[in-house]
Order: sequence, then C-alpha cells, then structure tokens
Amino acid sequence: MKEKERGMGEPSKVGVENVEFLRGEIEQIPLPNQSVDVIISNCVTHLSGDQDRVLAEAFRVLKPGGRCAVSDVVVRGEVPAPIRRNVELWIGCVAGALEEQGYRDKLARAGFIEIDLEPTRVYRVEDAREFLTQSGVDVEAITPYVEGKFMSAFGRARKPSVS
Repeated sequence: MKEKERGMGEPSKVGVENVEFLRGEIEQIPLPNQSVDVIISNCVTHLSGDQDRVLAEAFRVLKPGGRCAVSDVVVRGEVPAPIRRNVELWIGCVAGALEEQGYRDKLARAGFIEIDLEPTRVYRVEDAREFLTQSGVDVEAITPYVEGKFMSAFGRARKPSVS
C-alpha cells in the first residue's frame, strides 16, 4: 500500500525524498531484518504490553551499527502501587512506564550497547497540585513518594557493528 493510500501523505510533499512511511505494530515492525539505519520514536514504548518485544523488534530491523533514539516516560525508583495509580491520572502515560534501570536492562538484553537515558523533564508534584487536589488526592501525603520520581527521558542506544 502506498503512503497516500494510508492517509499519511506523500514524503515529497513535505520536502523529503529519502523516506517511506509504513503502518504496522510496534511489536511486529513490517520491515526485513537489518534494513534500517536509525529508529526515532516519540513516547510509545511504555504503551506496549510487551516492551521486551518492542525492543527486540527495534534491534532486529536495525543494521549493524544502527542507532535508536526514543523519547519515553520513565519512573525513577520505587513508587507504591496505590500512589502510582493516582499519579497515572496526572501524567496519563505512567501506566506502562518502566523503571529507569529496568529500561536500561531491557535495552541491554535486546542486544543494544552505548545505552543512555537523558532526563528531559522531571515531574514535580507542584506541576499537578491543582489537578491532584481536585481528584481527591492528599497532595501533602503523596509528595514524598512522587516528587521527582517520574520523568520524560530521551533514550539512545546502538546496535553493535559486525566484527
């Protein structure tokens, strides 16, 4: 199916000739093995029910030496489940967010190297005080458990080059 048929527009209309738009599942990328130089993704890994599969698929389609750059929501350290459920209302994307070290471990298990997670925004309880209060959450009681625990992060990793 061509890009236009999928409703994604034509690459030439946005001034690029060296791209192709594909539609597929993040857990089953519709590309052959080792066919991609770079993967760029904006905040979707945590939305999958099988994050290990997502990372394995990214690794599979990357050429040796290929790079992966992903923006995602990450949890820093332990957050009690009842607190996390309430904060899910706040950030919305937290439901499947991986813990920071767990994210690094999953990337490494998939085979990636040169793994880096760079915080782009660390959320403070003050960012959502009004919303949390309106939701019936005792903000003062949860502050010690959530302050600085959730972040948006930019993750980078590389598939090793063939020796």
